Amino acid sequence: MTRRYWNIKLEQMMGAGVHFGHGTRKWNPKMGLYISAKRKGIHITNLTRTARFLSEACDLVFEAASRGKQFLIVGTKNKAADSVAWAAIRARCHYVNKKWLGGMLTNWSTTETRLHTFRDLRMEQKTGRLSRLPKRDAAVFKRQLSRLQTYLGGIKYMTGLPDIVIIVDQHEEYTALRECIALGIPTICLIDTNCDPNLADISIPANDDAISSIRLILNKLVFAICEGHFSYIRNP
Repeated sequence: MTRRYWNIKLEQMMGAGVHFGHGTRKWNPKMGLYISAKRKGIHITNLTRTARFLSEACDLVFEAASRGKQFLIVGTKNKAADSVAWAAIRARCHYVNKKWLGGMLTNWSTTETRLHTFRDLRMEQKTGRLSRLPKRDAAVFKRQLSRLQTYLGGIKYMTGLPDIVIIVDQHEEYTALRECIALGIPTICLIDTNCDPNLADISIPANDDAISSIRLILNKLVFAICEGHFSYIRNP
């Protein structure tokens, strides 16, 4: 895989608070290689390593996007949800930012059935058929549509399993990560100092609690994906 320059600057990461980890009492010893210091009871992440793995992740998603591969971005906690949706829409990726439904990938046939129901209800709403139903029936279908929009809205155009999954916060999205591992789907995971760096294919050590940190990491990955898409369009 060809290495490229992604303009990843340590000063920019420090300004976004990427280097701040969890308290020293709340850490995973496996993260020792990714921690450079302790400051006021908080572990400080080694940003040189963060830059290295972020660059590797950018190379991977660029190559995948340039071959027309599909991505799924997962981040459901409040601090990540908006950034995940924004990043996915910008990069034309699928995303889950509200709640991971168990079996979403490992039980894909059920997810596919739900997606078909979701698309049918959206079409009926657009054509005005729901408004012509009795009020009670219409209310039931509208509640179902609202629920499906909340949990499946970000994957409504997904027609099969993703080729690469990007995960924000290993602990929060552990179920999603385990499903990817079970299916052999490559993963890129943003991990804080309380995580296990050995679970994902590429683990990016970074602050997963600060919105600015999450946005910076996603921005770099999204830029690489977009560049890959442009390459695919030029040379399909």
